[in-house]
Amino acid sequence: MQNKGIIKLFAILFGLVSIYQLSFTFKANQIEDDAKQAAVAKYDETVKDYQELRTQAEINYLDSLKTSKIEVDDKLEPIEVYNLGVSQYTYNEVEDNAMKLGLDLKGGINAIIQISVKDILLGLANNSKDPVFNKALADAEELQKDAQESYLESFFRAFDAIKGDTKLASPDIFANRDLSDDITFDMSDDAVKTVLERKIDESIVSAFEVLRNRIDGFGVSSPNIQRLGNSGRILIELPGARDKKRVVDIITKTAQLQFWETYKAQEIFGYVAQVNQAMVEAAKDSSEDEVAEVNEVEQDSTSSAIDELTGQIESDTTNVADINPLGIQSPGRGPVVAYFLAKDKKKVMEALNAPENRSKLPAEMRYAKFVWGIQQKDSELAELYAIEGNRDGEPQLSGAVITDARQDYDQISRPAVSMQMNAKGAKIWEEITKKANEEDGNIAIVLDDIVYSAPGVTQVGGISGGNSQISGAFSLTEAVDLANVLRAGKLPASAEIVQADEVGPSLGKEAIDSGMKSFLIALAFVLLWMIFYYGKAGIFADIALLLNILLIFGVLASLGAVLTLPGIAGIVLTIGISVDANVLIFERIREEIAKGKSQKESIKDGFSNALSSILDANITTGLTALILFVFGTGPIKGFATTLIIGILTSLFTAIFITRLLIDWWVNRGGTLDFSTAMTKGLFKNVNINFLKKRKIAYVISGVLLTASVVSLFTNKLDQGIDFVGGRTYQVRFEQPVSTEEITNVLNDPAVFGSAEVKTIGAANQLKISTKYKVEDNSVEADDEVQAKLFEALKPYLPSGMSYAQFQDGSGEAKIGKMLSSKVSPTIADDIKKSSFWAVLGSLVVVFLYILFRFKKWQFSLGAVAAVFHDVLIVLGIFSLTWKFMPFSMEIDQAFIAAILTVIGYSLNDTVVVFDRIREFLNEHTSWEFGKTINASLNSTLSRTLNTSVTTLVVLLAMFIFGADSLRGLLFALIVGVIVGTYSSMFIATPLMYDTAKKGDAAESLKKKVKEDDQE
Repeated sequence: MQNKGIIKLFAILFGLVSIYQLSFTFKANQIEDDAKQAAVAKYDETVKDYQELRTQAEINYLDSLKTSKIEVDDKLEPIEVYNLGVSQYTYNEVEDNAMKLGLDLKGGINAIIQISVKDILLGLANNSKDPVFNKALADAEELQKDAQESYLESFFRAFDAIKGDTKLASPDIFANRDLSDDITFDMSDDAVKTVLERKIDESIVSAFEVLRNRIDGFGVSSPNIQRLGNSGRILIELPGARDKKRVVDIITKTAQLQFWETYKAQEIFGYVAQVNQAMVEAAKDSSEDEVAEVNEVEQDSTSSAIDELTGQIESDTTNVADINPLGIQSPGRGPVVAYFLAKDKKKVMEALNAPENRSKLPAEMRYAKFVWGIQQKDSELAELYAIEGNRDGEPQLSGAVITDARQDYDQISRPAVSMQMNAKGAKIWEEITKKANEEDGNIAIVLDDIVYSAPGVTQVGGISGGNSQISGAFSLTEAVDLANVLRAGKLPASAEIVQADEVGPSLGKEAIDSGMKSFLIALAFVLLWMIFYYGKAGIFADIALLLNILLIFGVLASLGAVLTLPGIAGIVLTIGISVDANVLIFERIREEIAKGKSQKESIKDGFSNALSSILDANITTGLTALILFVFGTGPIKGFATTLIIGILTSLFTAIFITRLLIDWWVNRGGTLDFSTAMTKGLFKNVNINFLKKRKIAYVISGVLLTASVVSLFTNKLDQGIDFVGGRTYQVRFEQPVSTEEITNVLNDPAVFGSAEVKTIGAANQLKISTKYKVEDNSVEADDEVQAKLFEALKPYLPSGMSYAQFQDGSGEAKIGKMLSSKVSPTIADDIKKSSFWAVLGSLVVVFLYILFRFKKWQFSLGAVAAVFHDVLIVLGIFSLTWKFMPFSMEIDQAFIAAILTVIGYSLNDTVVVFDRIREFLNEHTSWEFGKTINASLNSTLSRTLNTSVTTLVVLLAMFIFGADSLRGLLFALIVGVIVGTYSSMFIATPLMYDTAKKGDAAESLKKKVKEDDQE
């Protein structure tokens, strides 16, 4: 091997960089452990709500390392937590360089946001009332339920179907004043569609940037946000995020900031009193049989109404509701009209806005708008404001003029938000504050229809410069988040969460522990097996394998890639199949030694002859991993990432590092047999007539395929919410519970009406899925479903457990909700179809690659037929067994990852055999075609079984000791490895033989191979 010096230097540097990069991960883990220990020491288990207090203390500890500064050389510098001698690092830098953990390992929240294209279209059309336009919008929503196209494409289709003489360029639709620079009355529909496509894309890009800016200010490490195609969907991943409500508010808040002049309490309270009295009279009229003594109330006197409602009612009166149906607690003063009970807000607003009541307002107040103030903590009262509206419902000033916002403190040191306006906004702000000062009025600062504050203006001449401040009942976190939202800007349309996963940190810790356990067991077996089978050469392969693992983790950390639970599965699987490269090399060296060649010559020829098979096998696996990366999201993309990195590092370590070690040993006089006393000569004289047994194999496969197809049509598959939509929760109980009993409870019409309950892992852990309110993606629906679940499960949970404790998992045993997922029906349909295209795409790509490499369609047909055979049997086994298996066998995105991995593994086996056939066709031109096939299969049998055994043991270790959530994926892989090994020997190669032997195909194959080698 040439350039050994360069390879050595590269390997050493590569290894050192990986160690350096991973050192940040170890340091970050050490600091986090210190934070946990400090929190435990601070709050004993006897303290009430100690878990929540410990969590907050841990967060505060880490935050202090991020924000605290110490004086160094008369300057304030961040605290250094990691000293490497040549360089020092702060905690922020350590965290940034540490390995990024995914949601399933660290806990956190993952969501797919749907930006409403319908809202954007309505905005572009200035909320047009055109009936054709609005009918097309409604029809597009119906089309979206079964369509793979974007909402805009569905709208165009719906509009074209009903438009008649109506044009998109109608002045009542898109040829309006706002779009006059882009759309004119004489434009065709096709021309308008082009403009709309551009405008919609600009709006979604704007939404993406707004969300990205908001997430950047959220404060989690390694957030991920990406746009998903042109669908208007945006993926957001927040590892470590724990407060779901805060995340939802940050993501979906439209941040409609407005500034309004207010009415004074004395100007508007009379109307409130009149409405109250009207309700009293209406109640009297509708209760003819009900006799009640009430004090006479003067209807035309505002002052007497106020007197009655502010304390003139006797304390023992039994009919307060009859004379005060609105529930007025007291009149307000200044801009606050009155105080009500918070529980009565809906009733009050309906009464004040009822048309028959609003007619009582004076003409100059006919556009008055009633708005609630922000709810004060620990208060049952709600403040009512009345703002000076107008015909258009537009404020004098909106949040669009805000250029900057930051968290600040008001005059009494409460958290507040300070804002800076642009020049236009500053001028208007000065005018309205000047008016407020002159008239002793107030200006309400309204965010999303809630009054945060309504200050008066004491500065004569108004406030110049465009500075303003929002103060109110903010916590520090709320003030930071609000400033972040205002600074980022408002979303151009409403944002709806159509898919969400919430993973508790405790479940993530368990996943890491089980993942590491399975990883170490699998690694130990592989290392020992290689020594057992190949002797000293196995030690060199083990060294290369350990370096490979170091490089995989080092590359992941260096690239900032996120490590997920399926990613760990990808690494462990890489260990199993990366051994394959060394197995191929060692088997070829053994063959060369058996031919009587010298040790050095055998090693040289062994590496050279194995290279083609190694490259072909890894490229086919890499292609399927690449397709998985393109089509997958979240954890599945993590699986593909680690698999791709693992393939590349495996090739480097197997081809170069193992060679360096072996050459070093041989050059210093050492000998290598590439076998041990127990394995020497194993499989050497095997002579199985595989082709003779192919008809039996065809019958066996035919039966399995028939059973699979029948079961798929009758028993079907257990489709997860990824494919059908719904909500899923993983709940842990104190004691084992009956799935039948819980199912009956949840199937009660008063709860969900329909739910599916399965045991996942231990008998005290259930996976609960329901389609209750599946069409409703609102936050309110999410809260309602979860609250119903808690109430239904309360009898089975520890006595006294609160809803908050249930949400986060309580106690040392982490009883309660461990994980939740939500997928809307629309996105479920999209996932299902994209999964189908991923599998189909991988088959097409592989067919073309094998055709390119082997130049004959018979090879491609045999390989793809075998892969199709393997996939169908795996699906069939899942269909036949999902009802009684003791673990979840849902068909979801993780299962699709397993199917694509099975495709890659099966091809790996098949390509190795095909490579040997091509080689033997050239070497043994006088042999019959059938003899060449059998000899090729027999000569690769040792490699096939060796790789299959190591991979299977790795998978079994993960299946037995790994995370419960991965058992379905691992079962699919185990079945796939067994079936894939069988099909490469008894399906792929025999099919290639049967199609090639007809006519002159076999001779053609021989000639073609010979020509290729001569070139």
